[in-house]
Amino acid sequence: MDNSSLAHQRNQLRLFQRFLPSLDLKRQQLLTVQKASQQELAELEQRVTQFTESLTGLFEPLGAYEIELAGLVTVDSVVVDEENVVGAKLPIVREINFQTAPYSLLAKPFWVDFLVEAIEQMCTLRVHLQVQRERVTRLNRQVKRITQRVNLFEKILIPRTKENIKRIEVRRGEQERTAVVRSKIAKKKHSLS
Repeated sequence: MDNSSLAHQRNQLRLFQRFLPSLDLKRQQLLTVQKASQQELAELEQRVTQFTESLTGLFEPLGAYEIELAGLVTVDSVVVDEENVVGAKLPIVREINFQTAPYSLLAKPFWVDFLVEAIEQMCTLRVHLQVQRERVTRLNRQVKRITQRVNLFEKILIPRTKENIKRIEVRRGEQERTAVVRSKIAKKKHSLS
């Protein structure tokens, strides 16, 4: 029983020690991707803020005109795929299509073309921002999960297995000593008789 338990525990230890480095490497790679994604998210948020501020001057004159602009530009479709990054499935924007309502170039002011372009740019930025937030959220979950696994191996499974091996070896040593003592006692009894 002890020999098979010891062999099993040693095999488990070898397996854990072989698996841990690849798991830790994956964690490090995910941390790198997570950091880059968080930086990209911050840059996107800054771009949205800057773009909004740059358009503030344009919105004031728009209020002076009584022109119907509602429905001028609508998002027709957004194609979001998933890509596998270090084992994490992350969303990525593949395509954004807009639909511009037809308008007369003579009936609308000259700045409507610029407004259409600005709306499309803002919508594009916001879609990318939303997808980037989801990427960061998923990466955070993946990093947390992989860190828990690394900790499980480093702090629980490997030390516990080493302790089990030590206990089994101590028990085996005690059994061997007991067997030697019994053998000597039996030998003494045999020599006395």
